[in-house]
Amino acid sequence: MATAEAETGRTVTTDIPARLDRLPWSRWHWTIVVGLGTVWILDGLEVTVVGNIASRLSEPGSGLSISSAQVTGTAAALYVAGACVGALFWGRLTDRYGRKKLFMITLAVYLAATALTAVSFEAWWFFLFRFLTGFGIGGEYAAINSAIDELIPAAYRGRVDLIINGSFWVGAVGGSLLSILALNTGILAADVGWRLTFALGAVLSLVILLVRRHVPESPRWLLIHGRDREAEEVVTDIERRIAAERGEPLPAPHGEITIRQRRSVSFVEIGRTVFAAYRRRAALGFSLFVGQAFLYNAITFGFGAILTKFFHVPADRTGYYFAVIAAGNFMGPLLLGRLFDTVGRRVMISSTYLLSGLLLFGTAWLFGRGTLSAGTLTACWCVVLFFASAGASSAYLTVSEIFPMETRAMSIAFFYALGTAAGGISGPLLFADLTSTGRVGDTVLAFQIGAALMCAAGLVAAFLAVKAERRSLEDIATPLTAVKTPEPKALP
Repeated sequence: MATAEAETGRTVTTDIPARLDRLPWSRWHWTIVVGLGTVWILDGLEVTVVGNIASRLSEPGSGLSISSAQVTGTAAALYVAGACVGALFWGRLTDRYGRKKLFMITLAVYLAATALTAVSFEAWWFFLFRFLTGFGIGGEYAAINSAIDELIPAAYRGRVDLIINGSFWVGAVGGSLLSILALNTGILAADVGWRLTFALGAVLSLVILLVRRHVPESPRWLLIHGRDREAEEVVTDIERRIAAERGEPLPAPHGEITIRQRRSVSFVEIGRTVFAAYRRRAALGFSLFVGQAFLYNAITFGFGAILTKFFHVPADRTGYYFAVIAAGNFMGPLLLGRLFDTVGRRVMISSTYLLSGLLLFGTAWLFGRGTLSAGTLTACWCVVLFFASAGASSAYLTVSEIFPMETRAMSIAFFYALGTAAGGISGPLLFADLTSTGRVGDTVLAFQIGAALMCAAGLVAAFLAVKAERRSLEDIATPLTAVKTPEPKALP
């Protein structure tokens, strides 16, 4: 490899991307998965706990003067709004200052905000720190997905990304079971249990923060930003560890790329790249995020209210039902993830979105006829979300791999924020309003809206999804810094 000084403006020819993509799976890759992927468990814990403890927070003696609708509506929307703002704010900094620096900072923000949520004494305090908790989590989406895709070999990128994003539901299972304990006044006082659930989130994030210290900066990011010698050191160390683990030489890499190093990319260039050169891919990303964001944010925050209002399930028992649904959600990416690398992105993304949407229409029809019980509704949701979870996780995978390296974190942040703002803020507010009426028809309508958006996104994916399976990131989208490449044109 021809190296340059650790400064921008130099031209460098490198095989570092090829060396990373040809690596066999190893213990080192598991370290990356644990260090970076476990944050989604915290996100799942946060969202689920808030949904399940809404009824207890609204009761006298909880320590807060707040209604159930404010918890599942206003607070939920503020959490998502914070995540949208955080994604855009931290996403820009992630592309400019590096993946590692930002995924350490954003986790620290989350840690502080969730700890302060635990000591809420007024509704406004609770709302403020729900927003700031989301602000930290939003930055995690951009920094973590960028780092994962740039460190994981091409042959495994799809399944790893899906399983990591799907691990949200491991946290949801934990949140459901934890809420059962928190709502049991025979064990914990009404104004203590819910506080301890948020405090536990802070403790877990501190543990993850310590693990992340051992995750390196992305060599791809270092290379583009004039730090190719550091990139070489990181990759050489990774290769040494894996070769020692396997007890044999690694396969030879194939392919080089020549780039002109630079420190940053302007917003104008990012916008021109994403919305002009890759406008079809932009339409794909937006569709996928709107569909999954509306469905998940609306239903996740309102499921407990449906059980209590329509099926008279005691508030302290809803966690059992949600734990079953959350387990089904995680099984989707876990069992279907490998197919995204073998069968392919287009077939799997479109089919998971369409199947979940059609199954949700069926669930809405059964619910409207009054033929479902709390148990059978939970079973229906398990099947729907088995497919929907794999599809939703693939939305993050898609936008993190189909745009150029220099815009990756910002692209993830933008589509997450735009899609989530459209479906994730309006979704909880609309759904809380519809379910609060107590009319079956209103809840059926909410289900049908989510189903329609999922089906629409599936149809868009059938035509526009990129065949990115087992391909290097540089092959899927040529870096803006690549030398001797033609001017970008509109690509599929």
